[in-house]
Parts: sequence; structure tokens; C-alpha cells
Amino acid sequence: MREALADLPEDEQVRVLAALSDPQARELERRWTMWRRDEQHEPPGDWRVWMIRAGRGFGKTRTGAEWVSELARRDRSARIALVGATFDEVRRVMIEGKSGLIAVARDGETIDWRPTAGEILFSSGARAFVYSAEAPEALRGPEHHFAWCDELGKWRQRGELAWDNLVMGMRLGERPRVLVTTTPRPTRLMRRVMALPDIAQTVGSTRDNPHLPQSFVEAVTAEYGGTRLGRQELDGEMIDDVAGALWTRALLEASRVRRRPEVTRVVVGVDPPAGIDGDACGIVAVALGADGIGYVLEDASVAGASPGEWAAAVAGCVARHGADRVIAEKNNGGEMVRSVLTGADAALPLTLVHASRGKSARAEPVAALYENGKVRHVGAFPALEDELCGLTAGGGYEGPGRSPDRADALVWAMTELMLGRRGEARVRGLG
Repeated sequence: MREALADLPEDEQVRVLAALSDPQARELERRWTMWRRDEQHEPPGDWRVWMIRAGRGFGKTRTGAEWVSELARRDRSARIALVGATFDEVRRVMIEGKSGLIAVARDGETIDWRPTAGEILFSSGARAFVYSAEAPEALRGPEHHFAWCDELGKWRQRGELAWDNLVMGMRLGERPRVLVTTTPRPTRLMRRVMALPDIAQTVGSTRDNPHLPQSFVEAVTAEYGGTRLGRQELDGEMIDDVAGALWTRALLEASRVRRRPEVTRVVVGVDPPAGIDGDACGIVAVALGADGIGYVLEDASVAGASPGEWAAAVAGCVARHGADRVIAEKNNGGEMVRSVLTGADAALPLTLVHASRGKSARAEPVAALYENGKVRHVGAFPALEDELCGLTAGGGYEGPGRSPDRADALVWAMTELMLGRRGEARVRGLG
């Protein structure tokens, strides 16, 4: 029916839906098998844990409630654990919420919710029991066929014990299974569960749900897109800090501003690639504000580009921001770098520099500028920031890609802009 309805002209769809009686309309709205998206289907295979790790508004709660309801219909003897960060969250979200178990019940089905006992009796005879991650001892002993764990990333200090006690009690029936619905947070428990050998994972973002108001999606994307909060809460990304990193996520979030102030100088840093099939060409524009603060204006880096293409990207970045200096690393290509860049724009104010120390060593004084509140990011630069957070003290790199090209371009530019000749051991001008 879903396909047949979708094939009708829009005005005909409206006419058909308007002709439905109230009970028919309610039943159509609740017909989960018709409206669910592909990523809300139970995955195939012999998994033990299914984790839906996605942004807010993805439909995690509806998927969890429908999954539990269907299990209760199929298995009259089912004993199901409902585990949340707190008892109150289980009640408000998983049971009484607008996408909870009571709301998704079909016409004719009864949901006997007994808050005092912390128990639900389904029409079939199946039972569900409420548990809190803050009271892990309550999970020591009870046995279950299935479990729905919500917002695992919010489970606090005793959450690991709650999980362990739950798993040890998953021993009823031939195939005990656990569904985890959560927005990801970099907790030890999240990492433990994600590393299980028999886990099936579904990942998604807020934008995957076509039923959300477009105005809401546009507003939250404009406000939080690209930030750590947005990538975690909207895109469903697992954002973690690397041990010993020169930059942390918290440091970068504290450095973020919305608008660029009046500036007195603009520098574009360039980390040229070794070849077309190699790393990206790092291109980052920074500016010195009238307030003495350094501002990151743009990450214009390009990947898989020919020399002519990345040189044109550099020239374009210079033109957009009115840069008065281009700082390009000379190590990869020597004078070829000069000829490529001046070939794209003969008037480029170019300085070539030689990297006499490793990337992390060059980056340390720039990271210190951030720690001292001397640098701001005008907006969010997810790819660049991921690379910054992968640079570690002692010379390591644990970020995306083979090399931190974007981060290196920023370091060259900020060194020129904010440190000048004080960085002579790190930057030596050659032209």
C-alpha cells in the first residue's frame, strides 16, 4: 500500500488520506511495517547485540518500542528487560513517551503498565521489567529473553556493572538478544559494547528522518553543524580524544566564534601533496584580528587534485580573503612548488619554507597559542579539527588519513602570522 500510495499524484494522495475514517487513519499511522525506513529494520544474521548509534530525531525510540512490541506479540512467554539511565527516563521515554511502548500499541492491544511494580503486561502475556543503570544490583539474578537498553552513552559510573549484570542474565530462550539505542558518547562502556564480536551496528543522523520538520533540521544544522556537539548529537558520530593529543575537542570548542572581526593581515598556509594519488593539499586561511587574536577563516584543502588544480585552489583562497602572504612547504617538490603556484597566479605573494623538524614539533607552539586563548575558529572545520586532534606530543599522528595535511597548513600559516621569526627553529624562509 505504501508503494501504491506513493505512486499517486500528490492531490490524489491527499484525497485518499482524507477519506479515511479516524480509526483507519490511526491504524495507517501505526502500521510500522509500512512507514519504517530500511535502517529501522532488524538486521539479518546471528547477532547478539544490535546497536542503533544515531543522532537525535533519527527514530531510535520508535524503533526500540516497535521491536519490543513485536517480540511481545510473537512470544507469549517473553521476559523483556527495559533498561535506561534512570527509572524516570525509562518511564518518560521508553514507555509513556510519544514514540514509546504505549503509543505504538495497535488497536485492540492492551498495555497494562504498573509503575509501582515497574512492570508491563502485554496482551499476549509477555512481560517487560523496568531497570535503571543507577541500580545495577536489581539486574543481578533476573533472567530475560530480550532487552532494550536506551541511551547507553548516558549511563553513569555504575553503568558498566548494570550492563555486565544484564548480559549475565540474558540466558532464556534459544537466541537472547539486546537492542541498544543511543546517541554516541565516548565512554568506556560505549567502546566496550561497540567492540563486541557479535554486534550489528546501525548508524545514522538526524537528517535521515524525512518526517522531521525541515525548519527544525535546518535550524539545528545552522546552529550546530560541524561542531563537536552537532557531530555527536545530530550526525551520530563517536567523537573521542586521543591520549596525548596537542589539541582536544574541548579546547577547539572553546575557541569557536561565529563571525570574523576586523582583521589587519591574512596568511594562507599550504602543505603541497607529493603527487596526485597521494595526500590532500592542505590549504588554510588565517587572519590576525585587530584585537591581536589569530582567526582561522577557511579550510580550502583539496584531495586528488592535479598540481594545476590545487594551485588554482590556493589562488582562489588568496583572492577570497585578500591574503597578503602564502606560506608553502618546500620539502615536497622544491622549486616545483614555486613554479606551480606562480603559474596559477604570478602575483601570489609567496614564501617557501623548509620543514627542519617533524609535524608535531612544529605544531606544539601553535597548540600553545590555542591554550593561551590566542586563536579562534570562525565557524567549524570538521576535517581540519579531526587532524589537529590526531597530532600527539612526541611526534605521533592518530587522526584520519595518512598525514595531517590540513593541520600542517594551519601550523605554517599560524607560525607566520603569530610567531614570526620566533619560530626560526621551526620555520626557515627560503624566498
